Amino acid sequence: MAQFQSLIWIMNLAIILTLLTIERSSACGRAEYRTGVECCPMCSPGNRVHKHCTEFTVTSCVPCTDSTFLDEPNGLTACIPCTNNCDPGIGLKVKQPCRPSSDTVCGTLEGFYCLDPTKDGCRAAQRHSSCKPGQYISHTGTTSTDTVCSDCPGKTYSDGSLTSCQPHTECEFLEIEPGTPWSDSECGVASLPTVGIIAGVLICFFLIASIAGVCLFIMIKRQMVRREMVKTRQNSDPQIPTQASPDQEIRMLSGGTGNDSSPRHRQGLHIL
Repeated sequence: MAQFQSLIWIMNLAIILTLLTIERSSACGRAEYRTGVECCPMCSPGNRVHKHCTEFTVTSCVPCTDSTFLDEPNGLTACIPCTNNCDPGIGLKVKQPCRPSSDTVCGTLEGFYCLDPTKDGCRAAQRHSSCKPGQYISHTGTTSTDTVCSDCPGKTYSDGSLTSCQPHTECEFLEIEPGTPWSDSECGVASLPTVGIIAGVLICFFLIASIAGVCLFIMIKRQMVRREMVKTRQNSDPQIPTQASPDQEIRMLSGGTGNDSSPRHRQGLHIL
């Protein structure tokens, strides 16, 4: 009986010691990891476990290499491969390359905004919306938000690329095409000076032509009067030549042909 009680006591003691060992081994610190019954110090970010600790040695760590990383304190024996998914085809670019202590960080390309943000970057992006003609950009797109478009109010226009609508031009003389929400008014101001110049040239031409006509008419009239007077003298004096120069005509009309001072010619002069 005594031997049986001693056996029970030994078994209870073994159970108690086992429970104490388990409790002690499960209470590893925040910077430790469990391996067997030991709590080993963790490796720092950018490093992995090379050899676990023992009762007499600490953990042996080595850096991550060959495009691998570990970004937290750890007890891992292998590093994680770096991500390589910054695809320009989905609007992404490399914002920060992979390092032993951090993964590749992707950012958005110019003209794109992020659809699936991460802690430091983005996993997917989309191109900013384009405003239609007749709309203006009320809020410019950013790396995290899309472009916001609004319609132009009355008497203003935008081709879709402006950040504010522009007022229609007020035509001073002639409006060829009225303004629309997507285009400006088309005016005919440029054609008016040309019409004025042409009208002025025509008026000057007619004035000059009229003056020249009047002068020509007076000259012709004078010639006709002279010839008529010569014919009258020829009828009264047959000795006067039928063809005479203007000087001769003047002398004839004056009553002489040079130094001739006959009473007949003086009489003709007196009559004229």
